[in-house]
Amino acid sequence: MPDSSSTPLVELRGLSFGYSERVILDDVSLTIPKGKVTALMGASGGGKTTILRLIGGQNRAQKGELRLYGQDGFADVGSMDPGALYAARRRMGMLFQFGALFADLSVFENVAFPLREHTNLPDNLIRDIVLMKLNAVGLRSARDLMPSAVSGGMARRVALARAIALDPELIMYDEPFSGLDPISLGTAARLIRELNDSMGLTSIFVSHELEQTFAIADHVVILANGKVATEGTPQHVLRSTDPLVAQYVNADPDGPVRFHYPGPTIDEDFGEPAVAPGHRAKVLQ
Repeated sequence: MPDSSSTPLVELRGLSFGYSERVILDDVSLTIPKGKVTALMGASGGGKTTILRLIGGQNRAQKGELRLYGQDGFADVGSMDPGALYAARRRMGMLFQFGALFADLSVFENVAFPLREHTNLPDNLIRDIVLMKLNAVGLRSARDLMPSAVSGGMARRVALARAIALDPELIMYDEPFSGLDPISLGTAARLIRELNDSMGLTSIFVSHELEQTFAIADHVVILANGKVATEGTPQHVLRSTDPLVAQYVNADPDGPVRFHYPGPTIDEDFGEPAVAPGHRAKVLQ
């Protein structure tokens, strides 16, 4: 890997992706800087989680490239054969939105799973690594609990310990703050920042939580209408005069992102009432 922190770890170049006729990402170009914490933000359905799935090779770009930097330079994830894709995935860790722990495995075995799956390490070394990862998230003493016995915030931390078990270069978090109480949310945000810095990671997380996101992110990307509305430091984003960014940051209900789903106007739907006007008025009320 390059020594220069200015070298991006991930690049999107003119990338487009959608489902049938629905366009999710339209000719998007952006970079994920190596060694930094990058936040993907924007209205629901804007393509944030889709970018994570494209990086992991679960989806393939329909146009353009998604390039991952490796020992031999950049390689397009969408063009990788299964062997190369699996090798690239071993350089990544993923924290799913609700943890996605194996319900029939203990906390210890959940974290041990990727080590048993991808390495030939002896059991005593696996034990030490698992306890180290659990200690990093404050749950070393919860090793013998089952997922049903831990809280939502604890489950998210167990999943984080599992995501870093193989010492990946890149960690992706899909809405790590969703459904957490203020204490758990603050803990999750602190862990993302501290683990990124202490382990020399590159982190990408999807979030709708403005305060904690702007507190820990180095680089913020706001997606809207299939495009990058703005990107830069949290301070740059907060100073943006773009109407769409201002709507998102200020949580305005209407603006460039409309409250009403596009379709027929009120007059088109109700302009020729099939019922008496008085009854129609009561229905609309």
